[in-house]
Amino acid sequence: MAALRRKFGEDYQVVNTNRATTFSAPVKKKRQRFVEKNGRCNVQHGNLGGETSRYLSDLFTTLVDLKWRWNLLIFILTYTIAWLVMASMWWIIAYIRGDLNHGHDPSYTPCVANVYNFPSAFLFFIETEATIGYGYRYITEKCPEGIILFLFQSLLGSIVDAFLIGCMFIKMSQPKKRAETLMFSQDAVISQRDGKLCLMFRVGNLRNSHMVSAQIRCKLIKSRQTPEGEFLPLDQCELDVGFGTGADQLFLVSPLTICHEINPKSPFFDLSQRSLMNEQFEIVVILEGIVETTGMTCQARTSYTEDEVLWGHRFLPVMSLEEGFFRVDYSQFHSTFEVPTPPYSVKEQEEKNSLPSPLSTPTPALTESHGARRNRVFSVDCINTSEERGRQGGAGGRLPSKLQRMSSSGKEDLQRKVLLLSSQHAEKACSTGDLPMKLQRLSSSPSPGAQNRLQLKSLKVGFEPMTQSTGDLYQRSPPTTLSPTPMPMHSPLLSAGGRLEDNLPPKLRKMNADR
Repeated sequence: MAALRRKFGEDYQVVNTNRATTFSAPVKKKRQRFVEKNGRCNVQHGNLGGETSRYLSDLFTTLVDLKWRWNLLIFILTYTIAWLVMASMWWIIAYIRGDLNHGHDPSYTPCVANVYNFPSAFLFFIETEATIGYGYRYITEKCPEGIILFLFQSLLGSIVDAFLIGCMFIKMSQPKKRAETLMFSQDAVISQRDGKLCLMFRVGNLRNSHMVSAQIRCKLIKSRQTPEGEFLPLDQCELDVGFGTGADQLFLVSPLTICHEINPKSPFFDLSQRSLMNEQFEIVVILEGIVETTGMTCQARTSYTEDEVLWGHRFLPVMSLEEGFFRVDYSQFHSTFEVPTPPYSVKEQEEKNSLPSPLSTPTPALTESHGARRNRVFSVDCINTSEERGRQGGAGGRLPSKLQRMSSSGKEDLQRKVLLLSSQHAEKACSTGDLPMKLQRLSSSPSPGAQNRLQLKSLKVGFEPMTQSTGDLYQRSPPTTLSPTPMPMHSPLLSAGGRLEDNLPPKLRKMNADR
């Protein structure tokens, strides 16, 4: 042990693999279900007080709802007590009339022939009630009280027969047993279908007889607290399984997978794979339909707790095409397999998709600065164009000699600065389609000067080169506050062909007049 610790470190521990002393992980306590898997509602009513009399007011339904052992006991006791009571009444009539003392006297006419003790009275009642009629015991015309009792016995016997036999027939023909042949999958699954996250489970019909007008509904049973502080235990919420589209109306001739789309209207909108482990809810599934053979309405129920909802699973297919028919393999009815499913909730996915991408969507501040900087980039062609149009303005549009020397001496330096800046920052360049038409014509011409001007295609829009045309100087009144806005190529000042000195500032107009 010491050698092992020296080799693997002090954190090394020996694990005992003896099966007799193995320890298992603590098993999660089974939560109480609202509806059992077989459909039985786990609810008991107590402390009814004086409300128990309501059960007697609907005695027939009460007898039908009883268990079979209590029904059989009530059936036997009712007939036994009725036979004993009626036999006793016949014996009492014979006893009052003195027929018991003249049982074997042929000259005496009794009320009921051959009834001289209680067993003979009991046999007479059974023969009359069951309409056997052996002919040995019968009522004579000398006994009016016997005739009245016979009529009462016939009416009472018919009522008891109708009540008890009808109760037994209804209980035997109840469609609850038909629900035993309607199957639900053991687990429900959550996975994607048609690009949407869905909660799904499977239903099937084991009989060849169909369920007419089969309809399925789902309820979510979950306790919650209202914003006002009211606690609602076992609050019921409807789960949409296609009510608006008609998908809840089933043609149940083969196993079907019922789908609940998780959307903003679903109570599972914020349910994720991690939060599923901490949730406590129960999904109750109700399948209703008319039994084709009996015409009675049948209802089958089951439920799924949070432990029976599998995230990222899908049901195995059970349908196969045989020669001449389709075959359903119910051995794979409950089987599932894992599929890639995002572990996030639908709410989280929608919030993630709604966020703008920082790479593809520019911010408004960057857009405004980009546009402002781009407007401050001037080309040398603006200088040439303004000079050519200034020459076309006539003698009155000539500039003062001082400004002409400034423009002629600084033009070459300005061109050199523009080309230098454009070559250093070519990663944010503009295409020739963004340049003026004159630069595009120069870029297509093979002249030597065009090669230098082709570099203008890589002007960086984020820099502010100190290039300003002389035509822009016409519109600046104070020389110290130069505006960075360029003169458009289609400016009416240059394209009108009129006198430029009309648009000059007063100081420049006076200098031109003195010259």
